[in-house]
Amino acid sequence: MRDLQKVLLVTDMDGTFLPDNKIPTQGNLTAVRRFIAAGAKFSIATGRALQAAQQYFQQIPVNAPAILCNGGMIYDIHAKKSLHDVFLTPVAAEIMQDLLVQFPDAGCEILTEREVYVPQFNDLEHEHNQICQIIPAEISIAQAFDLPADWYKVLFANTPERILAMAEYVKTKSYGKAAEFVISAPVYFEMLPHGISKGTALEKLRTAGGFEDFTICAVGDFYNDLEMLEYADLAFCPANGADEAKAVSDIVLTKTNNADAVAEAMEYLMNS
Repeated sequence: MRDLQKVLLVTDMDGTFLPDNKIPTQGNLTAVRRFIAAGAKFSIATGRALQAAQQYFQQIPVNAPAILCNGGMIYDIHAKKSLHDVFLTPVAAEIMQDLLVQFPDAGCEILTEREVYVPQFNDLEHEHNQICQIIPAEISIAQAFDLPADWYKVLFANTPERILAMAEYVKTKSYGKAAEFVISAPVYFEMLPHGISKGTALEKLRTAGGFEDFTICAVGDFYNDLEMLEYADLAFCPANGADEAKAVSDIVLTKTNNADAVAEAMEYLMNS
């Protein structure tokens, strides 16, 4: 087994580290413990808010700061404090309102550190709250304009066809540098701060976390992982990943998220 004192591995959660049932597998958990015992650093990079990610902090032995909200937050799990935050501009409320007028069947949630707010529900939004094990604060669209301007992101939930239609609609608008937009899953469309992604957060983590001389590795499966995979020194994609994620990865794993793909990446690093 290699000495991995200067290796940091950051993995996406949903669709990568977590199987479809959202329960971490013993194969992946055992691999993480072996990986850390070999001297490596390990963490997560997820689109989840702090409230939705922290349910896993006691299960997964993370020993480096985590990337949350698709890059809007870098969080020290052990100190329980944010190390870096980037928020949407106030115009995000106007964009959100416009999208909900155009797509009244969409669910929507606003992610902040203290709370997850839901101005509009649909079945997929209810399901998302259940998956994330959170009880959101239900508000009106009008009340969203009165919230403090510390929004990490806005997530929209809808059928795959309507999500694609929403993405196409955004392309017709002149939102300029107000925000970034990404399809983070077939049923989720997200509005992020301009210039923010898991990739920019990983770059910030390299310097802020003292990992300048580390080999930084990343594992991800979907569109919101692309910048992270491109930035990483060594990028892995599970077998279930989107074609775009496979195209920018150095290694396409043989296993899926349901068959310990992250463990396969760790075995590669420990034994290659």
